[in-house]
Amino acid sequence: MNWILLIIAGCFETGFAFCLGKMKGLTGTPWCMWGIGFLICLTLSMVLLSKAVQTIPIGTAYPVWTGIGAVGTVIAGILFFNEPATFWRLVFISTLILSIIGLKLVH
Repeated sequence: MNWILLIIAGCFETGFAFCLGKMKGLTGTPWCMWGIGFLICLTLSMVLLSKAVQTIPIGTAYPVWTGIGAVGTVIAGILFFNEPATFWRLVFISTLILSIIGLKLVH
């Protein structure tokens, strides 16, 4: 169950990075709304991470959490912010995904 919480926490990490990306260049109410989304995602991510580390070692949970957030953020950047999907970016994201899976397998 805590692995599921950790995966969800990583997804909320992607969510708060996405909200930061949407805040770029905005002012007023739209900026505040994305800021509220950022704070909600940040809070949920941290709460779920803290729950997950009750049974998953921090040395495994933290890299998995940040890895999920990093992969999700790169994918969100490609899909929603017109960031490049170059060969080398995809190669390195793939190695990051394999590393996350490896950490789970050796736990």
